[in-house]
Amino acid sequence: MTVSGRFVALLALGVVPVVLLGAHEATAYAVLGAWIAVCVVLGVIDLLAAASPRRVAVERRTPARVRLGAEAPIELLLTNTGSRTIRGQVRDAWEPSAGIARSRTPIVIPPRERRRVATTLTPWRRGERRVAQVTVRSWGPLHLTARQATLSAPGRIRVLPPFSSRKHLPSRLARLRELDGMTSVMLRGQGTEFDSLREYVRGDDVRSIDWRATARRHDPTAGHGARVMVRTWRPERDRHVVIVIDTARTSAARIDDEPRIDTAFEASLLLAALASRAGDRVDLLAYDRTVRGRVQGVTGPDLLPRMVDAMAGIEPALIEMDWSAVPSQVAQLTTQRSLVVLLTSIEAPGASRGLLSVLPQLSRKHVVVVASVTDPETLRATTARGDRDGVYRAASAERTLLDVARVTAAVQRLGADVVTGSSADLPPALSDHYLALKAAGRL
Repeated sequence: MTVSGRFVALLALGVVPVVLLGAHEATAYAVLGAWIAVCVVLGVIDLLAAASPRRVAVERRTPARVRLGAEAPIELLLTNTGSRTIRGQVRDAWEPSAGIARSRTPIVIPPRERRRVATTLTPWRRGERRVAQVTVRSWGPLHLTARQATLSAPGRIRVLPPFSSRKHLPSRLARLRELDGMTSVMLRGQGTEFDSLREYVRGDDVRSIDWRATARRHDPTAGHGARVMVRTWRPERDRHVVIVIDTARTSAARIDDEPRIDTAFEASLLLAALASRAGDRVDLLAYDRTVRGRVQGVTGPDLLPRMVDAMAGIEPALIEMDWSAVPSQVAQLTTQRSLVVLLTSIEAPGASRGLLSVLPQLSRKHVVVVASVTDPETLRATTARGDRDGVYRAASAERTLLDVARVTAAVQRLGADVVTGSSADLPPALSDHYLALKAAGRL
């Protein structure tokens, strides 16, 4: 049971006779008591006249998945199985992070009829967003009191990473087509696949000259010199890319109002989309001290849906990363030479010791890239020195940048590449580095 503001206002009117009959205290209180009794009787009568909310059957229609920040239409189908009209409200009890547009909706449902309540969800957090109950409130004819019941109506929606970095994909695919020989541009790189022969032009790498083909093309009777032939190459296909995402405590830090782990997801999705179109195989591992998510052996158009589905429920774990187990985890995914991308943080030298200890083991067999998101606020703080607090912040920011430089130099000495950038810049920067490795023939 619940009461309305109208019922409270009706009770408050009982104060009027007390004020008017202040000199006759006994009479005033008698009138007040009688007024309260009348109000209670009216409230009880109104409550008994209200239809039972428990005679409402609830059916929920919710999409299975939605991308973070996108709108998802949801519906409640309410059927009045009773004999009286229900006039009231329905409240859909989604958790706040589901971002429901309107949780309370007025309803009027005649007997034996159904009504549809439609609204939208705009989730602002990844993962499973759940709802378990619906509350129905049925008012009486006087709108003084209402019956209320909470009905079971379970539902859930899986909120996927937004993949905002897909806007960078067309330009990277155009560069990939150039590397792949689909345009007139042909590149040579050690370990790439032979494509065709053409005549030498100034600027070509002399190491690409095919002397046997040159000798075959030489015609002494034609009166011309030897036609030097060079080989053209295209990047190898069917390479292996292993993406390892650090889900330990450092991934929970927010950079540009976005958790590090979400930036890692964006970079992974863009790289996977590009590598898949290049004909390479992509495996994903989200790890801290246990495997939080794994996508293995999936190719073609099924790769990205499987990746975003695996990423949706992964949250940072407030524990230290166990880097010593990463080489064995990578070995379970591939036994051939591969590109291993480690998405982690390299800002703190102390926290990077575990990473540095395993890099020689990984770089001995694989091409290793360490990708880390940097905070633009740190760079801005180094120039803000207008007061004493600003000077201290600038000194702290400079120290942070020195730590990053030290860890970066250590990573490079151990045979790995480093890619850094802000939350918006890291995904395209990592894809550009992948294309550069392709062009150089290192994959």
